[in-house]
Amino acid sequence: MFGFYFDPMYFVFAMPALLLAMWAQWKVSSAYDKYTKIRNTRNLTGVQVAQYLLRANGLGLNISGTPGNLTDHYDPRDKTLYLSPGVAQTPSVAALAIVAHEVGHAVQDAQGYAPLRLRAWLVAPASIGPWIGYILFIIGIFINLSGLVWLGIAFFSLSLVFALATLPVEFNASQRALEMLRSSALVGQGEVEAAQSVLTAAALTYVAAAAQALSTLLYYVFIAMNLGRRRD
Repeated sequence: MFGFYFDPMYFVFAMPALLLAMWAQWKVSSAYDKYTKIRNTRNLTGVQVAQYLLRANGLGLNISGTPGNLTDHYDPRDKTLYLSPGVAQTPSVAALAIVAHEVGHAVQDAQGYAPLRLRAWLVAPASIGPWIGYILFIIGIFINLSGLVWLGIAFFSLSLVFALATLPVEFNASQRALEMLRSSALVGQGEVEAAQSVLTAAALTYVAAAAQALSTLLYYVFIAMNLGRRRD
């Protein structure tokens, strides 16, 4: 059983997704570092951009700070837009893009955007399911019971379902962000394209997360199938 933890086949499944995740993270960091140093035309901080876009969409939401870097998010539970210090206090092109994206999520929530509701419903199952699945999977391997192994895989697959459900939510928020920036008086020449570069890089991280969930799930399926062949 200990060989299971050091199975070299794991790296065959995991390495492509891991490399994609590393590349995506590099793209995000590079885009953010580049455009956070470029002031936006209106010289507005992230907080000021958020206030403008929220008013433009008829949303009277709270704006609060959150520690860390690139930790910006909208929380539909308390209807609050959380901005990191580097975004909230900086009049950069990167701040334009990030704030517009998070306001896009707020607009989704206000309009009852179905994929956002689905993702919110999946949060709890996707948090608990993989842990239950892993335990069932390990027990099934130990006692050589393929049915329990496959049940564990079914629970673990909730992480992939959540990752896939996240993609349309994030892509749509970025699309809304670009539309808001184009239709507003906030951006100057070339700034929408710059914002798009930041948002495209950020989108890659969600694609990478889905790829990682898929690669791990496929590895478990590979083990389960081999377990069945050994029993045959």
